[in-house]
Amino acid sequence: MTNTVTDKPLVIAGREFKSRMFMGTGKWPDNETMVKGWEAGGTEMVTVAIRRIDISPGRPEKNFIDYLQPDKHQLLPNSAGCFTAEEVIRTARLAKEACGTNWFKIEVIGDKKTLLPDVHGTIEAVKVLKDEGFVCLCYIPQDIVAAIKLYELGADAIMPLGSPIGSGQGLPDFSGLKFILEELGGKVPIVVDAGIGAPSDAALAMELGADACLINTAIASAADPIAMSIAMAKGVEAGRQAYLAGRIPMKAYASASSPLDGMVGK
Repeated sequence: MTNTVTDKPLVIAGREFKSRMFMGTGKWPDNETMVKGWEAGGTEMVTVAIRRIDISPGRPEKNFIDYLQPDKHQLLPNSAGCFTAEEVIRTARLAKEACGTNWFKIEVIGDKKTLLPDVHGTIEAVKVLKDEGFVCLCYIPQDIVAAIKLYELGADAIMPLGSPIGSGQGLPDFSGLKFILEELGGKVPIVVDAGIGAPSDAALAMELGADACLINTAIASAADPIAMSIAMAKGVEAGRQAYLAGRIPMKAYASASSPLDGMVGK
């Protein structure tokens, strides 16, 4: 008899995703590499810092929006660069008008140096945007209290960071993430966002039970973004499979891999 966990599709706000790796639009060397990276990683969700991109009809140069395929990619505008709930709410409304989507990743930055999220501002923004019909994916620290409050407010996904955004530190401390997964896993999608630097980091996040990973800098800024996109996708897939398979418990002492019963000479 096996103890494997039954896999379930990843569904956010009624949309099913086959890929559990979400990607971004920043820091790529060029648009061609970005599109090839999306394809190589198989992503179906692409996030963009809406305040940092010119999306006006008369823009002089092409950008991400000219390469998105609506039937393949779910566009996820985000509020990177916003430091108050009011800025986030205004940006979400502008993104809805400009991009034609009510999906929005809420980022309220609380500190300019660490870029760590402001939990209070995030909660205040969700209260308003959910009432206005937005699909809200919420970027937070590994804070179980904040995660529960956002879930109760109707957040469509909780996105705890692995470590500071763009740091590449991976998950040096995932105790808070484990609390979130234990309490909310299966109730709302949990997407590990920020800090992933290598496929092993993505695999660890998925092994713990996360539903998906959002990875941008580690792919876009790699020496070979296309190869790294493939590697990250494999890390996410391996981690998910390991979670479903059920890892052995960690023990303080050795445990022989072969039984001693019936051993020759005994």
